[in-house]
Amino acid sequence: MSNKKQAKKGIMICGHGSRDKDAEREFGLVAKGLKERYPDIPVEYGFLEFSAPNIHMGLDSLVNQGVEEIYAIPGMLFAATHAKNDIPSVLTTYEEKHPGLNITYGRELGLQDDMIEAFQARIYESLCLDPENPPENLYDTMLVVVGRGTSDTSANAEAAKLTRIVNENMGFGWADTVYSGVTYPSVGVGLEKLLKLGFKRIVVAPYFLFTGRLIKRIQGYVNKVAEANPEIAFVQAHYLSDHTKVIDAFQHRVEEIMQGELQTGEETLMSSFKRRLAAGEVDIHHHHAEFVDPQDDTQGLSEFDTKHFTNLVQSLDHSEKKHSVLLKHHDHSHDHDHSHSHAHDHSHSHDHSHGHSHSHGDHGHSHGVYKHIGHPMGPRTMIGEGICCCFMSQFTDEILEEEKDKIDGDCTKTAFAHR
Repeated sequence: MSNKKQAKKGIMICGHGSRDKDAEREFGLVAKGLKERYPDIPVEYGFLEFSAPNIHMGLDSLVNQGVEEIYAIPGMLFAATHAKNDIPSVLTTYEEKHPGLNITYGRELGLQDDMIEAFQARIYESLCLDPENPPENLYDTMLVVVGRGTSDTSANAEAAKLTRIVNENMGFGWADTVYSGVTYPSVGVGLEKLLKLGFKRIVVAPYFLFTGRLIKRIQGYVNKVAEANPEIAFVQAHYLSDHTKVIDAFQHRVEEIMQGELQTGEETLMSSFKRRLAAGEVDIHHHHAEFVDPQDDTQGLSEFDTKHFTNLVQSLDHSEKKHSVLLKHHDHSHDHDHSHSHAHDHSHSHDHSHGHSHSHGDHGHSHGVYKHIGHPMGPRTMIGEGICCCFMSQFTDEILEEEKDKIDGDCTKTAFAHR
């Protein structure tokens, strides 16, 4: 009989992070819900950027509690850049620095039945209907699902798949998908196109875990379209938050690791990352997750990044500053909320000679180049709609020139998300 001491287990939930403090609080509610499911196992959480605790701090807490085996779960709906590259990079670096520590990285939440049921429940609730006793159909209503929108085609496709599944389950008269991120169609222009179908009631349902600037931006777009179309009833569903079924979904991902279901030969998020790392397709790089100062409540760059950025700008002559500031700002905006409060000079002209190599220095994430950045229904439609004119560094000079009127009129406005 073996007398080998069993390694102490711990659970780590890895989130994205937000400048919105309400989003931090709500993420903590998920961790609290999971702790109730595992009262005998330490459960911690942390964020990639903007928020405290960061992932590094959460891992430190587990190690300080004597944990030797960590089950890490990405708090992400779909597997895009953050779940595929950024979180694995942080976990790999941390594990290498702590001999004897074993970290197993699980799967994104994905389209589990529990996630779909939670989403449908939020939609029924918005219509004042009982999710346990739903109507046979909702043929008189159109559903518009708002996905995150990334440069990852597969993640965008999962949002569209979700829309179809929910539509089949709930029986809407029509359903379609719009996106708040770098893909198309964007929320505002997407809604305007869908109005032509003639539905008098439209449910807009954001498939997001928590609140944040993106949610508030989406609400701003919907309100704007609703005000211009008073004859149509717009219903805004609540985001997922800590719905019981969401906690169930997180628990299932933990159980997959505990029961060894990830070791079936199928490539996991971590094994995929390590394969691509060995092939030189991705890099291990420093992260906000490792450098954010928890005492810094400016909700902007970390102290490390601010110093790095300041030194970089000071080394440039005046003619280079405007271009560098734009690139540096965009390098920290990635595939998430781009409606930052800006700590840079907004008096830039619009002769940006943007480079499209998207080098992120030593500590940025890589968001990937999106080939449809110039799509007429994509991110360019957000210029002039409450979003800063320097939305993304991927905009070409041609696009900036075509949208010049919107850009000139938008730089001094306050984004919906900041109101």
